[in-house]
Amino acid sequence: MQPPPPRWIAHLDMDAFYASVELLRYPELQGLPVVIGGGRRHQPQLQADGRRQFARLRDYVGRGVATTATYAARDLGVFSAMGLMKAALRAPDAVLLPTDFDEYRRYSRLFKAAVAEVTPQIEDRGIDEIYIDLSAVPGVHEPLGHDPLGGVRAVAQEIRNSVKRATGLTCSIGVTPNKLLSKIASELDKPDGLTILTLADLPTRIWPLPVRRINGIGPKAGAKLAAMGITRVGELAAWPRADLIERFGRSYGAWLHDAAHGRDERAVVTHSEPVSMSRETTFERDLHAKADRAELTAVFTRLCTQVAADLQRKGYVGRTVGIKLRFDDFRTVTRDLTLPDAVADATAIRRAAGECLKRVDLQRRLRLLGVRVGSLARAGRVPAADTPRRAAPASAPAPQEDSAELPFG
Repeated sequence: MQPPPPRWIAHLDMDAFYASVELLRYPELQGLPVVIGGGRRHQPQLQADGRRQFARLRDYVGRGVATTATYAARDLGVFSAMGLMKAALRAPDAVLLPTDFDEYRRYSRLFKAAVAEVTPQIEDRGIDEIYIDLSAVPGVHEPLGHDPLGGVRAVAQEIRNSVKRATGLTCSIGVTPNKLLSKIASELDKPDGLTILTLADLPTRIWPLPVRRINGIGPKAGAKLAAMGITRVGELAAWPRADLIERFGRSYGAWLHDAAHGRDERAVVTHSEPVSMSRETTFERDLHAKADRAELTAVFTRLCTQVAADLQRKGYVGRTVGIKLRFDDFRTVTRDLTLPDAVADATAIRRAAGECLKRVDLQRRLRLLGVRVGSLARAGRVPAADTPRRAAPASAPAPQEDSAELPFG
């Protein structure tokens, strides 16, 4: 009996995704340091001569963080999740643009649809990355000329070309026998890179890398490994499995040893149901429930509307509505409410989230507000309701004085 062909798993990562989408809209910014993470007030202004005037990072005041940055801005030391005030010290002349998640989601759907035309074996890992099982794609195991990996290289290049045609954007792809190595490989030749590795490439391409490049080794494990004199993947691979298990526990220690040797048997999961959908926002200044009631009300309504739109677009309804609040002392509070009937409309979500608000002491100022809908089911396939907790049916009209009873909303 013939052994099964080897697995070829790809990890596709869009290059500086949000920033690249914005550069399609503002091509005059190509090659410049650009940071995404501003608010509506940072929208470019059209001047009388037809040119656009862009906000600059040096003028930013607030507590926002960078969502992403172009490679030119990264060269200046600006990275995702960095505070914009800190980023301004490193790249004061960088252009600051507001985020536009609706547009990013649209491009996300476009690039994933382009990949699906080559193969539907896709695991969605977020707005800008996917895993792809190429193992059954025709020709993937065939050599081309003197290149034994020519077949898989041609398929991966076809995917990259399809993404570029559909979106105008570049992506980087790593192709290896498993998900763990492919995740690493997709970062090796960014941007616009294609990296194909076999297990024979471990000593030259993987083992020289820092251990933190392995997805699953976080700051604490990295620090503990460094204290043991382990900073490179190859050094981790050289440690005996039993010693790693003794120091890190049976499960994680064994995983560290396997990961360092490029072993990963996880399958590409082509479908999974979401547990919840949520939207949240961090304010550029702390807001008070009474003093800033109008502003908080507008944000609260917008979040509920966005969550409802997400549910309806993806065909889900949910029975648990929750809120998330972070105060100026960084204390985070959540509250939720289970409804008797699953909902997906903004009015019902807003009403339930408002009930949750009544159960929170809002004396302190707020720095973050979020709305979440959980206990999801496909619309039209809703399970029978449990005994309801205190909540009005989704179809009931909103009480006329409801908003007046709330601190905001």
